[in-house]
Amino acid sequence: MYNSEERLNEWIAAACAGDELAAEAIYRRFSPAVFRMALALLGDADDADEVTQDAFVYALRALARFDPSRSAFQTWLFTIAISRCRNKRRRKWLNTVPLAWFARLERPAADARSMEDWLTARGVQRELWAAVQSLSPNLREAVTLRFVTGLTYADIGAVAGCGARAAESRVRTAVVALRKRLMAQGRTEADWREAIEALRQ
Repeated sequence: MYNSEERLNEWIAAACAGDELAAEAIYRRFSPAVFRMALALLGDADDADEVTQDAFVYALRALARFDPSRSAFQTWLFTIAISRCRNKRRRKWLNTVPLAWFARLERPAADARSMEDWLTARGVQRELWAAVQSLSPNLREAVTLRFVTGLTYADIGAVAGCGARAAESRVRTAVVALRKRLMAQGRTEADWREAIEALRQ
């Protein structure tokens, strides 16, 4: 029986050889997490959808250059997606998508029109989302990668290009800032802990 890593390696090899079903399998496995991350950073489902598609178009075209000895596939993919999020304002998207199946796939989280909707569905108060948006870009990326996607500090450092220790420091700084802001708005310690736990779901 294959484990998930062996199956992923088979998909990657097959997709590199032009197997569209394998490419679709990779998309279905990883697109929900990429979409959630983009949604958290951009705050808009349509923008997150564009980033997700653009990241996968690039990743699937560059799949032969993925080196598993240097990083996990998810880390490599999130690095691409973070770059696309950072460059979203340029709005120069590819005119065509080379994979015919791409157009028929549903958005990974089609019911969430904004990150506020995604958080509210998990019982997180809108104040937390506003507080996240008030963070600097580096802190917002770090806390999103930690709590929304569940990456380790080492992976966050690799994706954000800052190293594991810096990633941990950014997450801690962000958490302190978020807690301070919410407590100043009258939220209790219990409210704060519940909000953070909801982010982990």
